[in-house]
Amino acid sequence: MPFIVVSGLSGSGKSTVLRTLEDAGFFTTDNLPPELWGAMHDLAEARGLKRVAISTDARTRDFLGALESSYERLSRRREDLRVLFLEATADVLLKRYNLTRREHPLGDTLLVDFARERELLAPLRSIADTVIDTTDLSAKELSERVLKLYRLERDFHLRLVSFGFKHSPPRDVDLVLDVRTLPNPFYDPELRPRTGLEKDVADYVFQNEDAQEFYAELRGFVRTAAERARASGRHGYTVGIGCTGGQHRAVAVTDRLAGDLKDLNVEVADHRDMKLEAG
Repeated sequence: MPFIVVSGLSGSGKSTVLRTLEDAGFFTTDNLPPELWGAMHDLAEARGLKRVAISTDARTRDFLGALESSYERLSRRREDLRVLFLEATADVLLKRYNLTRREHPLGDTLLVDFARERELLAPLRSIADTVIDTTDLSAKELSERVLKLYRLERDFHLRLVSFGFKHSPPRDVDLVLDVRTLPNPFYDPELRPRTGLEKDVADYVFQNEDAQEFYAELRGFVRTAAERARASGRHGYTVGIGCTGGQHRAVAVTDRLAGDLKDLNVEVADHRDMKLEAG
């Protein structure tokens, strides 16, 4: 896995690239002077970090004199050293700055700053393995290009949480689903003290055709919601599934979904209220 140096013009998308790499499992460091590249490499090696990305740009202008020597030293130690440089046209950079209302790191008028910055970062651009013009790219398109460039897979996880509405729905989920219309094992004295993880209880919950149809529709909806979240660039999506007390129906449905949606890297994050009481 390459040791990646990210650079480029202010407003060209460096933050997007660093977030993308971080989400892909990279340890990232922003605004690192070239003289510290070697130290960062050694520290990462000592900690066993396999994926490292650092950013160097105009903010480190007082230290760019050491760029060439720092690059040569590190490239001798890392054959997989890669430099990614981002740029865009001045008019697009100007629009992006007007939207964010940020001050350019060089602190003059923006168009003058952009020209000075291009000149200042020319040595970094000259050693770049890849130059990406982000003028016509959205943040999502830039992220996808970086993932493809470094052959990275975007990890996505569907998380499921069962709960009881009488204990209030969880606040930290993206979607809440109500399964209180399913048959309730609470009313069977033998099943009441048990949980939806047990086969007899689950069989009771899914005992008839109506329950099976309801579950099939719910499963399809969860899959659609999760796949749309993944397509939009999300790395995770959390669904809360509730019944009255969180002991039987919600647990049984959550457990069955976990088995049926394995291809979405599903995990049961919690059966939140299962141990509180039957219901």
